[in-house]
Amino acid sequence: MSRSQAIAQHVPFLRRYARALTGDQTSGDAYVAAALEALVKDPTLLDIADQPRVALYQVFSTIWNSVELNDKADRVDDLKPAERHLGRIAAMPRQAFLLISVEGFSEQDAAKILNIDSQKLLDLIDESGRELAAEIATDVLIIEDEALIALDLENIVENLGHRTIGVARTQSEAIALSKKKRPGLILADIQLADGSSGLEAVNDLIATFEVPVIFITAYPERFLTGERPEPAFLVSKPYQKSVISALVSQALFFERNAVQRKKRAAG
Repeated sequence: MSRSQAIAQHVPFLRRYARALTGDQTSGDAYVAAALEALVKDPTLLDIADQPRVALYQVFSTIWNSVELNDKADRVDDLKPAERHLGRIAAMPRQAFLLISVEGFSEQDAAKILNIDSQKLLDLIDESGRELAAEIATDVLIIEDEALIALDLENIVENLGHRTIGVARTQSEAIALSKKKRPGLILADIQLADGSSGLEAVNDLIATFEVPVIFITAYPERFLTGERPEPAFLVSKPYQKSVISALVSQALFFERNAVQRKKRAAG
C-alpha cells in the first residue's frame, strides 16, 4: 500500500475527530488540511509501517495543540447543545476523552498520539469526566450486591458531580428504587445477592424508559450473548476507577447527543 493510500483511508475518521474536537466542521477541516500539508512537505512524519492511523492523528494533534487557525471552537455558545458541553472541557482532557470514546484508540495509542505517558492520559480522562459531569450531572442508580464495590462506585460518581439515588442489591430493589425516582444513569452488576439478575432488572427498566447503562461485572460472558437488547457499555471486574469515570461521562454525553438528534429530527 502506498503512503497516500495509507493516509487516505483514515482521513474521514480524522475529519470526524476534528469535527468533534473543534465543534465546527470548517474549523476541523482547516486543521486536517494543515496536517496533510505538513505531511506533503515532510512525508517522513508518517511512518506507514508503524500504525499509520496513530501516526496521522499524532501529526494532527501536534498541529492542533500548537497552531490557532481560528476561534470557532472557542465560541461554545454557537455550538449545538450536546457539542456545547464537550466544547467547555479543556483542550487536553477533551482530546483524551474523544480519542478513547469516539475514535476507539487503546490507552497506549491515545497516549502516543498526545505524546504523553499512560498515567497522564488516565489523569486527563478523569479530568474530562469531572468537567463533563459538571455540565450534565444526573441521578445514578447503582445495582450491586457487594457493599465495598457499591460504596466505591458511589464515591466515583459523586466525585464526578452526580447524585446517587440508591444502591439496589436485588432485581426487585432496583425496580422499587426506580419507581421512586427515575435515574439518568444505571451502573449494574449482573449476578446479584439473591440469585436474581442485574441484566434482567435493567431490561425491565429500559422497557419503560430510556436510560444509559454501564454493566460492571466479573461475568462479562453472561452479557455478551449476542441477544438484544444489549446496552452499550461493559466493564470487567476488577476495574480501574479512571475507566469507570470515562465511561460514565461517555455514556451521558452520547445519550444527550442522541436525545438532541431525536429532537432535531422530530422538529
